[in-house]
Amino acid sequence: MNTILRLLRPGLLAIVSLALATTVWAQSTMVRLHTTQGAIDIQLYDTAAPKTVANFLSYVRSGAYTDNFIHRSIPGFVVQLGGYAWPASGYAGHITTFPPVVNEFSVARSNVRGTVAMAKLGGDPNSATSEFFFNLVNNAANLDTQNGGFTVFGRVTTPGMAVVDRIAALGTVNAGGAFTNLPVVNFSGSTILREHVLRLTDVTEFPPLFAQSDSDRIFNYLEAAYPQYLSPSHGQAGVASGYTFRYYAGSNAYVATANDKVWYLLPSISPDIGLLGDKAFWLSIAVQAGY
Repeated sequence: MNTILRLLRPGLLAIVSLALATTVWAQSTMVRLHTTQGAIDIQLYDTAAPKTVANFLSYVRSGAYTDNFIHRSIPGFVVQLGGYAWPASGYAGHITTFPPVVNEFSVARSNVRGTVAMAKLGGDPNSATSEFFFNLVNNAANLDTQNGGFTVFGRVTTPGMAVVDRIAALGTVNAGGAFTNLPVVNFSGSTILREHVLRLTDVTEFPPLFAQSDSDRIFNYLEAAYPQYLSPSHGQAGVASGYTFRYYAGSNAYVATANDKVWYLLPSISPDIGLLGDKAFWLSIAVQAGY
């Protein structure tokens, strides 16, 4: 049990003010991009960029982003997706897009590291449709000042940025056209196959934070932060014997809350229910990470 606690418990993290963080994120919708490299969670700026968020959610809710793949990765700049699909039936080209969304750029939402912004056509500030990108660094000097500014509509959580950074560290190939900086995995031949690209296997839309329970926020954080123990990246919820829990079929694991504590069960390591710590402690960590 002590071994699992050492593995799961983060390093020395200060407990932050829950009231302050909740004020910032309370109205925010969270979307989880389930990628072949891990979960990327985005807190959307519902109030600050309402038209852009509504546009993004229209693609999420239609299922258009499932089997989408990351088609552009430039280290020290951006990772981009939202355009091209590769379902099991074969490469499908660019997805069908909805009408362009009006540009909602604001200097109050700058293109700094960890933010998510809409891609668009050169010379047309109001041309954004389905494609978006993650800012890997502070791109404000470039992206805030051209083409009407690129609209930032969300921010990636701390665990999600670890996944984005891993993707940015992967090798790329020049496949021509829109794919001159295509990130790939396990590729050494001449023909790029579906298994070589980085796909979205699913997209989950979570409720705004004010509508989530404290347990949900903790579980959402743990799923993103510890995918090696909690797989798939969104467990099956349940209540039993006083525990509120999620079960992860891929790793045959449970996380749960009860009596103001957070618990875990990893039968592959131990048959005993283990204590992770106080619920308030883990909620503070989740909030600090953007949950």
